[in-house]
Amino acid sequence: MLEKQLIININESETRMALLERGDLAELYIERHHERALFGNIYKARVNRVLPGMQAAFIDIGAERSAFLYAGDVIKGDVTKGLEDEADDQGDWQEEDFGKPTRMNRGPIEKILKEGQQILVQISKEPLGSKGARATMHMSLAGRFLVLVPGTSKIGISKRISDEGKRLHLKNLVKSIKPKGVGVIVRTAAEDADERSLAKDLRYLIRNWQRIQLKAPRESAPTLLYQDLDLVRRVTRDLFSGEVSKIVIDNQNAFDDLQRFLNATTPGATRKLELHTAQIPIFDLYGIEMDIGRALGRKIDLPSGGHLVIDQTEALTSFDVNTGKYVGRNNVRDTVVRTNLEAITQIVRQLRVRNIGGIIVLDFIDMERETDRENVFQSLQEELKKDKARSTVLRISEFGLVQMTRKRTAESLERQLTEPCPCCDGRGRIRSTQTEAYDLIREVMRLSLQIGKKSLRLRLRDDIRDWLLHEEKNLFDRILKESGVTVIFENAPVSRSDLGQAGFEVFPG
Repeated sequence: MLEKQLIININESETRMALLERGDLAELYIERHHERALFGNIYKARVNRVLPGMQAAFIDIGAERSAFLYAGDVIKGDVTKGLEDEADDQGDWQEEDFGKPTRMNRGPIEKILKEGQQILVQISKEPLGSKGARATMHMSLAGRFLVLVPGTSKIGISKRISDEGKRLHLKNLVKSIKPKGVGVIVRTAAEDADERSLAKDLRYLIRNWQRIQLKAPRESAPTLLYQDLDLVRRVTRDLFSGEVSKIVIDNQNAFDDLQRFLNATTPGATRKLELHTAQIPIFDLYGIEMDIGRALGRKIDLPSGGHLVIDQTEALTSFDVNTGKYVGRNNVRDTVVRTNLEAITQIVRQLRVRNIGGIIVLDFIDMERETDRENVFQSLQEELKKDKARSTVLRISEFGLVQMTRKRTAESLERQLTEPCPCCDGRGRIRSTQTEAYDLIREVMRLSLQIGKKSLRLRLRDDIRDWLLHEEKNLFDRILKESGVTVIFENAPVSRSDLGQAGFEVFPG
């Protein structure tokens, strides 16, 4: 059994939760208190603008930015009235598919939605960068064991429950307790749950949905009708299992709240709940702060001496596998395959820790034999089973490339904790000292011709001055002699460490 621990750090400004697997950071969740997550919230919204050309609409949910609603996520009629579909099919639903577009052909969106119309929506994806939140009219309320899906009567079983006997048993249990007019998805956590636990969870979800049904007609858009659980309770609900050996939290009030929540939803779980009272910060004690620092780095070392290079761009994220210092023992083939296999564990771990979503390209070291490529691909598929986020992976190419997508519902760790560099506009590169020095020489020549001044004052960074007076002294002296210009150096207010400032300034003497 894979031993897991949930470590929770809370202060006045933010909440951080870490999932450790065998002592290593596997997943990280961060929520700033002034910008609480929207995912899962249900709103009565107003349609601001319908875009026939994109088959989408902008809707006002009362947030700073409008949410985005695709045509495939639109439902005709009022879902709060409980639309029924008596075909009790098992379907292919799973908990990882929340918010997945339905792609059903319901007709042009402009025939269904009108500007100013009030509709019920749920947030299926957090705002990302400059984009607003993604919304859907397909509602779902998640509990510990079940997900309630109004507007259908289907029963779905999580694909992560692979035992066919258990799947059939759970389907029959749910069929015997659920009312008509609502669908239910059985979550992975319910694999060994009994009828009493499932019924209790279902009653809780139905009560929440009934409150939404009562509240919706009374309110005017935009308004919040239902807010999902806070980060601590939501993540604990979703991640707690028999593999979790302990939950450690460093805040007394949050400890008391979580204790009450676990008593009500997960009997026996409070035995694993601990309050951290030591003076050493909880994330330092478990080595999580160091792991976070490494998770923001571009280079990740592998056990045998190879390394990964990770680059995140607007379009995609790339993982480049390199042998680095590892030269192997026997032959090139063994060296390459071993490095690629070692990289897989770290790639999946970094996908989870950094919460990387969207298009992902894995650049493995080239493998000539098809059997080696297949071995690496199967290892990747197996490792991805640890990741609860839905992913789609294409087979490895002859060039060692794997293209995949991973479901993205929130900002990546890099986007959460960093901002674009003001010097390089987020490209991660700055102008070199040599480039700045040559630009300065051209500026000196330009000014001497434009304003006719033969005496100039130079205020420049220390590294640029050193380059001119040492590395390019002959060139600089020749330029000054040919142009008849004399220069006076002034002490600069900045050094190379102050990269946000201009490298040099030139003034008439």
